[in-house]
Amino acid sequence: MAVLNRDDMIRGPSTMSRPVLLSIIELGGYPNFAPLYQRLGCEVIVEGTMRKALAAARKRQPRVIVAEFNFQSDFRDRTSSLESLLAVVQRLPDTRVIVFYEQEYAHQLARLQARFPIFRTLAFPIDEAELEAAVSAALASD
Repeated sequence: MAVLNRDDMIRGPSTMSRPVLLSIIELGGYPNFAPLYQRLGCEVIVEGTMRKALAAARKRQPRVIVAEFNFQSDFRDRTSSLESLLAVVQRLPDTRVIVFYEQEYAHQLARLQARFPIFRTLAFPIDEAELEAAVSAALASD
């Protein structure tokens, strides 16, 4: 199973009925979890910028989005680019968001969670078994 990027997506929605998982890797620094997502039966789309991820979310309406919370104190009106994504996801009722975060920014993430629905949060370093359980639960949820 191949991991799709934006160029692959331009061809349009897959004819297969696998759930779409959008993985947004802005900073990275952790293992590639695409094989885990594929093992769970997902069609995986990987994006490296929030701008491209927003376009992918609107076009493909993924079942699950896995993204990083990268606190940015220099933003005047928000805490991270994740807020833009969560605003879009509010209009996608079947999409579940799983967020990776640094423990030192848990307080800022909690403020974001008070404003937007986030299905699960996982602190770095990411435990693969916990991630698998979170994605499985997101796929099974209504």
